[in-house]
Amino acid sequence: MAEDAPRATIASIAAEAGVSVPTVSKVLNGRPDVAPATRALVEEVIERHSYTRRGARGRSRSKLVELVFHELDAGWAAQIIRGVERVAAAERLGVVLSELGGAHRPRQEWLDDVFARGSMGVVFVLSEVDAGQRRQLLSRGVPFVVVDTAGEQPADVPTVGSANWSGGLAATRHLLSLGHRRIAVISGQPDVLCSRARVDGYRSALEEAGIAVDASLIRYGDFALEGGYRHGLELLGAADRPTAVFAGSDMQAVGLLRAARELRLRVPEDLSVVGYDDLPVAEWIGPALTTIRQPLGEMAATATRMLLALARGETLRNPRMDLAVELVVRGSTAPPE
Repeated sequence: MAEDAPRATIASIAAEAGVSVPTVSKVLNGRPDVAPATRALVEEVIERHSYTRRGARGRSRSKLVELVFHELDAGWAAQIIRGVERVAAAERLGVVLSELGGAHRPRQEWLDDVFARGSMGVVFVLSEVDAGQRRQLLSRGVPFVVVDTAGEQPADVPTVGSANWSGGLAATRHLLSLGHRRIAVISGQPDVLCSRARVDGYRSALEEAGIAVDASLIRYGDFALEGGYRHGLELLGAADRPTAVFAGSDMQAVGLLRAARELRLRVPEDLSVVGYDDLPVAEWIGPALTTIRQPLGEMAATATRMLLALARGETLRNPRMDLAVELVVRGSTAPPE
């Protein structure tokens, strides 16, 4: 729009879309009683004019924080929930927990429910919103922060993650320092940013040590037990099996350990295993798991504090944060025999 163009209003949007003012209001508030075609038309006009409600960030909203996961069937989800709840409880806020059924992007119906609840903001975990959905959140004055982004985010999207590349590097360097040379990796989904970053760290450590990267030793699982077990059986059943495996999550490491037991391989005598996350289970399985400690609770708490600052209308000094990780050495790694 030209610099001197008048600011769009609900009335002007209604006139341009050929609908009533109450209809535009219903769309903005996530009401379900609007035909899909009408909703899409109104949203298109809202986006074209970059409409944002006056004082949207400062207006009164319900005392709810939305926390949405792409899926909840993950051992680390509880750590994220606790981190968000810790900050929210201190501010006497409620937390609405949602799951996207494995998808990394919410459906329109989910966004409409958020708008209808009048929530003060959203924390996305391994999820993302497209440009149109970002515009919808902005126009309603609903800030959001992404934890562990599924993919690259625009520069203006606040994100909190961990140093995934450094974690992959540290895990692989540890195995190399013990004398392992045939090292496999089982990471998460290949379309997830943190998964790829951990594999990149693994590659860098091998290249640093002058060891050629063997593509057959790089596997992409699902960050869950099944992925570690299934890929573990394939890797460890091969004639030229690896002597060590870096699993991209503790749960995949647990699945891998089961595969090793079924193949009668001893850990760490026949196989060294490194996990990722340092979930409580890592200390209790046998042998105790060497892993990369990821500060999941603090990542979630940091994201929630950022969200509350945005809801107050503040500008974030550092909208992109990657928290440090740490190698924790336990009993699942040893020099190869």
